[in-house]
Amino acid sequence: MSDDDHRLEHRPGEPRESAFFGRRKGKALRKGQAERLAADLPRLSLDLTTPAPAPLAALFPGAPAEIRLEIGFGGGEHLIHRALERPDVGFIGVEPFINGMTKALGRIAAGEIANIRLSGEDGVRVLDWLPEASLDRVLLLYPDPWPKKRHWKRRFVGPDTVARFARVLKDGGEFWFASDIDTYVDWTLRHVRANPAFAWTASAPDDWRQPWEGWPGTRYEAKARREGRGSAYLTFRRLRREG
Repeated sequence: MSDDDHRLEHRPGEPRESAFFGRRKGKALRKGQAERLAADLPRLSLDLTTPAPAPLAALFPGAPAEIRLEIGFGGGEHLIHRALERPDVGFIGVEPFINGMTKALGRIAAGEIANIRLSGEDGVRVLDWLPEASLDRVLLLYPDPWPKKRHWKRRFVGPDTVARFARVLKDGGEFWFASDIDTYVDWTLRHVRANPAFAWTASAPDDWRQPWEGWPGTRYEAKARREGRGSAYLTFRRLRREG
C-alpha cells in the first residue's frame, strides 16, 4: 500500500476528504494529446479554489435549466453521448485518470461540444464544492468495484458520499448507479436506502435490469458481457426537503 493509500484510508461511515485510489496516469501521452490537455483542460476545468458560481448554470453558455454530474467518466463515451443528445443540459464530468481525460477532450474538440465542464480532481472534492440543491442528476457508472472484502471501504458509495449526493441534488433529482458486480449493487442499495433523503424508484425487475432510455453502453459494460456478467441500473430519487 502506498503512502497515498494510507492517507486516504478511513473507517466506514467516517466522512472522507478524498475517495480516489486508482492510478492517475497510464501510458505516456503522445505529443498531440499532451498539447490538447495543456490547452483545453484549463479552459473547461472547474476552479475548486474559488466558490462555485451562483447560479451554477453560469458555468455554461446559455445558462441551462438542468445540470448533471458524472463521476468517473472513463474515456467520456457516455458523458459525450448525453451532451450531444441534450445540448440544453449542462454536464459536469469528473475523471482523475489523465489518459481518460485526454480522450474526452479530443472527443469534445471534435464535436465542438460547449455544454461540458470537467474536473480532474477527486469526486468527493467536487461534491463538496458544489452548492446545495444545484444538480438534477448524479451518475456513477461502472465505478471501480474493489471486489476484495477488505477493500470495500474504498468504494465510492458510502454513507458519507450518499449524504453528499443528497446535499447537492435538487428535490426530485436522481442518483443513477450502474454496475456488473453483484456485491457492489447490493452494497449501493443498502447504503442509499439507509439514507432517508432517497427512495429507490424500481417497482418491477425490469426497472433495474434494463438500462435507461437512450443508453449508449460503455466499454466496461461490453467487457462484462464478454465475461458473462449482467448489469444492474439503479435509480434513486431525492425526496423533498422538509421545511
